[in-house]
Amino acid sequence: MRFTPPLSPSPAGGAPSPSRPSVLARVPYLSGVVLAAAMGALTVLIAEITRLPIRDPDQVVAYRSRVFIIVTSIVVFVLLDVVVRGAIRAGWRPSRMGAEIAAVWRTRWTRRRLLVGLTTILSFYVIYIAYRNLKSFLPVLRDVNFDGALLDLDRALLGGNDPAALLHNILGTGVAGHVLSSVYLLYLSFVPLSVVGALAWTRKVATGVWYVTAVNFNWVLGLLSYYLVPSLGPVFVDPLLADQMPATAVWNLQQILLVDRLRFVDDPMGSGSIQSIAGFASLHVSVLFSAALIASLLRARAALQIALWSMLGLTMVATIYFGWHYVVDDIAGLLIGGLSVYLAGLATGWRGWPGKRARASSPGPAPPGAPVTAGG
Repeated sequence: MRFTPPLSPSPAGGAPSPSRPSVLARVPYLSGVVLAAAMGALTVLIAEITRLPIRDPDQVVAYRSRVFIIVTSIVVFVLLDVVVRGAIRAGWRPSRMGAEIAAVWRTRWTRRRLLVGLTTILSFYVIYIAYRNLKSFLPVLRDVNFDGALLDLDRALLGGNDPAALLHNILGTGVAGHVLSSVYLLYLSFVPLSVVGALAWTRKVATGVWYVTAVNFNWVLGLLSYYLVPSLGPVFVDPLLADQMPATAVWNLQQILLVDRLRFVDDPMGSGSIQSIAGFASLHVSVLFSAALIASLLRARAALQIALWSMLGLTMVATIYFGWHYVVDDIAGLLIGGLSVYLAGLATGWRGWPGKRARASSPGPAPPGAPVTAGG
């Protein structure tokens, strides 16, 4: 992967030479800060206009809850990064490991890298909290839904069959239901851990910033899709389909979310609930597609690529199997995931698209602001 400035023609009319990089290319995490500020301001503005309270989704910032998990994961990931790299450099010889670990810490975890990492994580969670609250406001701001049309489209695509019922018939509702339930719920841990892991374990922090920025764009574009095509999802509008759902952890989650939504709709300001149901588009699919696509573009280890693409495929099946989403929701999720990767690349100065790598006209020492190689 390569973060490079655009090329501009040389004064003599010869080969192009690197121009001064943009602010975002030189400070790739700045896009996250800007996006977080915009999302935060929008949330506060809408909350003020509608008199809706801003709530803490999933206790992201509550004492001894998500903050503890976030801080702990940061510390653990950084320590693993330093210890493993140091041990490898020492050839796993105990006599040299202490010195090599210290050297890795000094050279790799500079104040700048720590600042970039912590700023990026903070921006991510500000955007996430704003996203969850703006998603919760949806029934108040857009009191319509397109579930009828989406249900009809699903059945038309499959010759009159419900996709979820069809998958139940093919896969069964026993072992397959529990396996798909576990895969679907794995996403809830995957997102925060992948954000910290991308910033801690990539060779260059700019690589991690690109991934986290892509996730941020998923939140923003996904939120836009919720407001453009408000819907709940098949399981929440089709009682017959709901009765056919296997009793799994996903089923329990669906009941909790439905109760929270009913409480919120009944009393948006005083219920204390945050509603989290929205069908179009599937952000489970979009975020996982972004992760798998970036891993492939960076030519990450084959095991990681296989794991991410497999998780994406199983999650797509699970979203239909459990009635979370319509088929078109998953298709839209793929589009949002791909667009998020591209927009994040532009926002963070990534220029490593296949076949479009910028090359200097002749070898020589790199001038100020020249390309910085960032491996994944």
